Amino acid sequence: MGHAIDHLDRFANLDLLRADRTGIPEVVLAERKSATQTVAIVERLLAELGRVLVSRVPPPTVAALEQALGGEIIWTRYAEGRTLALRRSGSEVAPNGGHVGVLTAGTSDLPVAEEAVALCREMGCTVHTANDVGVAGLHRLFEPLRAMLAAPVDVIIVAAGMDGALPSVVAGLVDVPVIGLPTSVGYGFGGEGVGALSTMLQSCSPGIAVVNIDNGIGAAAIAGRIAARAGKARMNVAR
Repeated sequence: MGHAIDHLDRFANLDLLRADRTGIPEVVLAERKSATQTVAIVERLLAELGRVLVSRVPPPTVAALEQALGGEIIWTRYAEGRTLALRRSGSEVAPNGGHVGVLTAGTSDLPVAEEAVALCREMGCTVHTANDVGVAGLHRLFEPLRAMLAAPVDVIIVAAGMDGALPSVVAGLVDVPVIGLPTSVGYGFGGEGVGALSTMLQSCSPGIAVVNIDNGIGAAAIAGRIAARAGKARMNVAR
C-alpha cells in the first residue's frame, strides 16, 4: 500500500492515498505557492500516482512546470490554463459510470465552473456542460437542461454570480440533487459573490446544497461522490 504521507522539505505533506481512501484525488492549489514549491509537489505526485490536478496556477508557475516536465507529460488545460490536469501515459482514469451536469449562468462563471469540470473528470465521471444559460435569458436553459436529464445526469452543479438565482430555478425543475456554486461576479453591494451566496442559501427550492464562493473544487468533490455512487449502482445492476 505504500506510505500515505510524503514530506517535501517541510513545506508540504502529500496525502498519496487520498484518492484510494475517499475517491477524491489530491488537488494542488498553486495560487499562493512559489513556482519551486508547486513544481516539487507536482513532480512527486506524478512519480507516485501518475497524474495530478493543479488549480489556480499563476502564469509564471505554468512556465516553470512546462520547463520542468518537458514533453513526457500529457496536459489538459481548463479555465484558460489556470487549472491543469497532468498525467503520464498509461495513467488514464477509469470511468466510474457517474454523470455530472455543470451549468453556468454566464460566461464570467466559467473559470470556477471549469475547476469543477476538471475534478469531476479526474474522479472518473462523465461531465455534461452548458454555459451562459442564466435567468437574464431563461429560454436558453431549457434545451440544455432537457439534454442533461436525458443523459441522464446524477447531479447538477450550477455556477452563478450576480443575483445567484439560477440554482433555485434548476432545482425547481429537476429530480436530481443540485449544488449551488456562487461565483465572485457582480457589482457594488453584494458583489464578489456575497449576493449570490445569500440567494442560494435562502433558496425556496428544496434539493439544493451550497458551497462557498468560488469553491469549484468543493462542488465537484460532492458531485463526484454522488455520481460515483450512482454509477456504481448502475454497473452492479447491469452485472
